[in-house]
Amino acid sequence: MFAFVEHRYPALWPYIQLMRLDRPIGTLLLLWPTLWAVWIAGNGTPSLKTIVIFFLGVVIMRAAGCVINDFADRDVDGGVERTKGRPLATGVISSKKALALFAGLGLMAFVLVLFLNELTFWLSFGGLGLAVLYPFTKRFTFMPQLFLGAAFSWAIPMAFAAETGGVPEIAWLLYVANLVWTVAYDTQYAMCDREDDLKMGIKSTAILFGDADRLMIGILQGLTLLALIMVGQRLEFTWPWYAGIAAMSVTFIYQHTLIRYRERWPSFHAFLNNHWSGACVFVGLYFQYF
Repeated sequence: MFAFVEHRYPALWPYIQLMRLDRPIGTLLLLWPTLWAVWIAGNGTPSLKTIVIFFLGVVIMRAAGCVINDFADRDVDGGVERTKGRPLATGVISSKKALALFAGLGLMAFVLVLFLNELTFWLSFGGLGLAVLYPFTKRFTFMPQLFLGAAFSWAIPMAFAAETGGVPEIAWLLYVANLVWTVAYDTQYAMCDREDDLKMGIKSTAILFGDADRLMIGILQGLTLLALIMVGQRLEFTWPWYAGIAAMSVTFIYQHTLIRYRERWPSFHAFLNNHWSGACVFVGLYFQYF
């Protein structure tokens, strides 16, 4: 589909790239934990309205997050091998047009939450704030991945609020599980750019952890699995849920074989593999209720 857009409507292609619609990995990494929350909050039978709104919300907010991220990094992306061809870095799209696109996407997301209850509406402002804040945290902290995790996990309390009218303790446990998982996989992502980031003065957990990067990723992944096990215990889940967690652990082991030499592209492929990690948990959850 996007190849058709690129050739038939070349003027639109830079905007597709800016929103990363041609690279859905970020959308999938945001979607899976959102679906975990929607299914648990709906006790296995969430409303169709909630599913549709949160699916669209994930697509829109991930696109908005990419736009504001590239706006924040417009002066440094050109010095990073992996990002030097992005539309703002090359000047194909102006900063004003990028901000206008971000505002338009934010408006679309705002319209979506109007169809949900009041608590979800107010929680949405927290998600928007985190999405705007994250890209700028790379300038003042070595843990921007923590802010990304907070932003990527915010749909979890929103899903519970939408389905149940409240945010129970189990929602925050799921939030923590996804937050630490996000820090783990985005550290893998940051390993790809570590040398370039050091030159450009960009901070990340990959730089902070240094030679302990693989160990810290393993610890964070272990905490993710532990938190998900605790979720299963509190909800009295049975073997399908734990089978999903076991499958997730296998993907984590595979990722460590990819990052063992800390090479740029194998580390990037380890990051991409996390899509399957999230999918494993959702499949286990689906059959738990099935």
